Amino acid sequence: METQATAYTDEHARAGIDALLPPIDCWPNQFRGYDITISIPEYTSVCPKTGLPDFGTITIRYMPAAQCLELKSLKYYVLAYRNLGIFYENAVNRILRDLVAACQPMWAVVTGEFNVRGGMRTIVEAKFPLSQP
Repeated sequence: METQATAYTDEHARAGIDALLPPIDCWPNQFRGYDITISIPEYTSVCPKTGLPDFGTITIRYMPAAQCLELKSLKYYVLAYRNLGIFYENAVNRILRDLVAACQPMWAVVTGEFNVRGGMRTIVEAKFPLSQP
């Protein structure tokens, strides 16, 4: 008998990881040694297997080095996830990967707090560099 776990494919697992998304722009940082926290309470994407919508809050915390994230471009970037089939874990790690590539921060943490589905609430956190507490 096939279980739900075995019904997932490698294609499901990779979905959305390399999809084309709008670029994240940056602007020159004028100060050093401070943190920025950005909360995005209306994040949504789609489960790559079922096509059902996923909702949650994405929180980005980072210490800028030479560049700060430009918020309007970040908004367009996050809105592009709306119809993208991607798992929670991949979305959080993809967002971290893309923001690190864009602004090369001193450190960054991306947290996804996803709404309850099937009686479970999921929180995913990705860090750069990996040693960041």
